[in-house]
Amino acid sequence: MEISLMVEGQNGLTWDKWSHILGKAEAAGLAGVFRSDHFFIGEQQESLEPYLSFVMASLQTSRIRFGPLVTPVTFRPPVNVGRMAAQIDQLSNGRFVLGLGGGWNEAEHKAYGVNFPPVGERLNRLEEAINVMKGLWSPGPATYNGRYYSLDEALCLPKPPKGRPTLLIGGSGEKKTLRLVAQHAHEWNAISMLPEPYAHKIEILAEHCEAVGRDPATIKRSMMTFGILGPHQENSADHLRWFLRKEPTVTPKELISAARERGMIVGSTDEVIDRLGALAELGLQEVMFQHLDFDDDDFIEYLGTELIPRAAAL
Repeated sequence: MEISLMVEGQNGLTWDKWSHILGKAEAAGLAGVFRSDHFFIGEQQESLEPYLSFVMASLQTSRIRFGPLVTPVTFRPPVNVGRMAAQIDQLSNGRFVLGLGGGWNEAEHKAYGVNFPPVGERLNRLEEAINVMKGLWSPGPATYNGRYYSLDEALCLPKPPKGRPTLLIGGSGEKKTLRLVAQHAHEWNAISMLPEPYAHKIEILAEHCEAVGRDPATIKRSMMTFGILGPHQENSADHLRWFLRKEPTVTPKELISAARERGMIVGSTDEVIDRLGALAELGLQEVMFQHLDFDDDDFIEYLGTELIPRAAAL
């Protein structure tokens, strides 16, 4: 199993901090550094434009994968995302991972004047957006006539090599999202799931794959999670409270219990490896641990020195 970092970029990320995290993560041996794609969640803080930061990652690193977890279909026209993805793929020699999803945070859409349609329409837009991007990446000019998006002999250059960029779809909706994964994705990313419900989602994905004639083994499986682990677990309470949307009166013990129930990974290195092992047996191949304290180099070093060597054997 591979271990990566997931940086919550809307939580005060600056160019200096992003550059520092990239260097630390690559030196520590992490498989990748991924980023959220949000204007804000909760308090409005410094937040770097993700696709500009991916250009920096292309030039500053040489080995790690990187990309958004995930880009909401509502934020940018799919032709813009598709063109940027093809060019960042070229710049990074294929290390860019385009993570896409339907979007969920209504508050940031309202604040920035971005349309936030009902979930059914967002997922329909996601399906059309994927078709548009795949058309742009295919040989020759692309034409597409959808309900929401269209192309008319659009020749997107430069073209990426066949099978690139890597397309990741995030989410676990059983009717639509996992169907889109089966139809289009190179990689499926779930969020903080216990082994039993994760096994159920895998069964649903397998059914969708059978319906479209695809081998489920051709889809990489990854999971984003908040981990309470490493040398400074006692400092995680405020971040965990933010994730769980809990009031200040909730005790650290109650936060930990709630985190376990939500499928977050909590405990000693041995406990973490046991949980990762159970997920690996179900086919999980990579875990992206969320990172909010950008001044905490110890967490990245812990992942590299303590977790990665043991996870590699799973």
